[in-house]
Amino acid sequence: MTAYAGFRVLDFTQGTPGPMATMFLGDFGAEVVKVEPPGGDFAAGRPGYETFARNKSVLNLDLDNPSDLTTAKTLIAGADVVVFDSPPGRLEALGLDGPSLCAIHPTLIHAWMPPYGVVGKWSQLPPRQGLIHALTGMTFRQGAYEDKPVHLVLPLVWYAQAMMGANAIGAALLERSRSGLGQPVVVSGLHGMSQLTGPIDVKSSGVLPRGAPRGGAPNYRLYPCRDGQWLFLGTLFMSFFKLALGVLGLEERYDTYLVDVDLARKELDVAFLREDREVWLDKLRSAGVPCGPVGLREPWFDHPVIAEAGLRIGFDHPKKGRVDMPNIPIQLLETPGVVRRLSQSVQTVAWGPRSVPAGSKARSAPLAGVRVLDLGTVIAGAHAGGVLANLGADVIKIEPAEGDPFRSDGGVFLACSRGKRALGIDLKQASARALFLDLARDADVVIDNYRLGVRDRLGIGYEALKAVNPRIISGSINAYGATGARAERPGFDPLLQAEGGMMAAQGGDDEPILHTIAVNDTATAAVVAFGVIAALNAREKTGRGQEFRTSLMAQSLTYQIAEMTRYAGRPDNDVGGRDCVGVSALSRFYACSDGWIALACETVADIAALSAALGEDLGDLRQALSAPRDGELAGRLAAVFRGRSRNQTADQLFEAGVPCVPAITADEAFEFAWLWENDFYDTWTHDRLGEVQSVRSYADFLGAPGGFRYPTPDLGEQSVEILTELGFGPEKIRALLETGAIFEPAQSKAHLRDGGAALATR
Repeated sequence: MTAYAGFRVLDFTQGTPGPMATMFLGDFGAEVVKVEPPGGDFAAGRPGYETFARNKSVLNLDLDNPSDLTTAKTLIAGADVVVFDSPPGRLEALGLDGPSLCAIHPTLIHAWMPPYGVVGKWSQLPPRQGLIHALTGMTFRQGAYEDKPVHLVLPLVWYAQAMMGANAIGAALLERSRSGLGQPVVVSGLHGMSQLTGPIDVKSSGVLPRGAPRGGAPNYRLYPCRDGQWLFLGTLFMSFFKLALGVLGLEERYDTYLVDVDLARKELDVAFLREDREVWLDKLRSAGVPCGPVGLREPWFDHPVIAEAGLRIGFDHPKKGRVDMPNIPIQLLETPGVVRRLSQSVQTVAWGPRSVPAGSKARSAPLAGVRVLDLGTVIAGAHAGGVLANLGADVIKIEPAEGDPFRSDGGVFLACSRGKRALGIDLKQASARALFLDLARDADVVIDNYRLGVRDRLGIGYEALKAVNPRIISGSINAYGATGARAERPGFDPLLQAEGGMMAAQGGDDEPILHTIAVNDTATAAVVAFGVIAALNAREKTGRGQEFRTSLMAQSLTYQIAEMTRYAGRPDNDVGGRDCVGVSALSRFYACSDGWIALACETVADIAALSAALGEDLGDLRQALSAPRDGELAGRLAAVFRGRSRNQTADQLFEAGVPCVPAITADEAFEFAWLWENDFYDTWTHDRLGEVQSVRSYADFLGAPGGFRYPTPDLGEQSVEILTELGFGPEKIRALLETGAIFEPAQSKAHLRDGGAALATR
């Protein structure tokens, strides 16, 4: 039994987001038919294609051919889910838009995953990741040495859109099990960007400063060692930083470093240069200090720890030979997913009409009625609960009196805990642990990212939860998985960025680069949400809950899944460089007189349009496609654009059919009309902090909307409210308050911090 067994998915998408979303559904048992145009998926020559198409049947249809369009509509009649990624207007012209198809087929889930937004001219662009990064200000949020946009070589926004597509489809199927009705669902590139950058895309008292390429905080930063190799010191919490200073012989400098961060960076730079990297790693790890080497993704994929965790699989392809790829990144222990095969071509698909059990017809948010006890902290765990809250779950954030160690008035915490209610519990007390088990009796989900074994030692591990509630779904996140030599190690996002090859790929031939986006944290949050939703769908069939597991290590592959896919003769992956402006002369950023533009020409037609619009002879168009980012052609184009206005140039080139947009700064993004036109942002009120602007949603459901219901709570803010709602009487609540088993904000011992854990900011 798998979570999505018995569901039929018809996938009309190409490239990365749609195919990757349906890949996850197929991994967990859905029957997925990938419908491609006669020439095939435009990304068929890219390495990720074989991975995204696994477990699928591939059928060729030309939707501009009336006969094939009729065949497609017949197949849709037998599907549970249909997925498209066409730009706005295309589906309406074919009669394949969500409202039209759902009116004909009331039980159908219609998922539309356009690459940008749903309205406005920029939403008509071809799918190019550099353009959506430019349109949302992301390129100016990435840490840089100079004030310029930075091109990210990993297509992170497409990966995030894929995960949210899989989550939204699963959530809509769960809602259908209650109502008996399907609905149109929209997960655009902007929704993917929202989930990816939401933790850093917040405007409250001010905008977060731009990060540093090596990390701004001395306790959370890249350091070169004597042998020229790099390591990342991941001491997010100050207890770890003190341990690290002891190893470095600088323990007496701790108080000085708290007030003089520049001095701390300089002195730690000198200290690490005294020994080779392996010497420092051995000493730091022996002292229990989180740290990691900077490496390349190829040796990481070959590392024994990846094989030990079952995160690498392979199949024999009839033309490409052995194809190795990352395995499923999350384990559902009772209804596990499985990768059965590579794709196979089919000539026909025999699907009859689908019969869906009748529901109540009453609509509610996709995860309405799902109660989550959220023990998550920092970003990975906390953001996972935030995603579930945005999809409609009742998420109760549970914290000790000291609070989530990342609790603050900063944007990261505000974003990750928005939509939740807060219950203060001191789980060190026996009465509080008994209370937690009482709460679990009527809950659906428990999630945490504690160190391995902590929940079991507290007496609230999965077996204890299952004993009081066999329907409970419980998931733990840790850095390196639940088994193996590294399972007990502490770890944070950048350690997996470093060892997993992300930092080296972005840095290219220069220094490694810390991603401002907490890549593995946000990826883990999305994957945890997927696991929860898949387990909820499985429970509809089995009546039982289950445990699930994932790790930051698994996500070091998930958000490089195409780049990790390996076979003989595969194309090279993109690499960055110091303040990387692009990957080629015609796919990069260019400075104008008043800002920057993003150019993304990937076809001969694109270059021909650019040549005509500029009145410039660009030479042999096919050769121009491979011109380097800093070569002669790039120099000529830089001279052309330097004297032009950013917005006028972007508009002119767009109208000429050139993939080009203005590169919006981080500050501009908060006011950018196109983002507001697409409902990317909204404003909400925090009782203590006032007005906050942040991303609005990670998916839109036209039949049963979700969305954030609550502002970010203060510590223990709803303790009494929640227990009263759950049937606890006044005397019981009073007794719990008097013993400190629970607490309200006035009893909290936590102190507000500016951005999370002491020095550690990006």
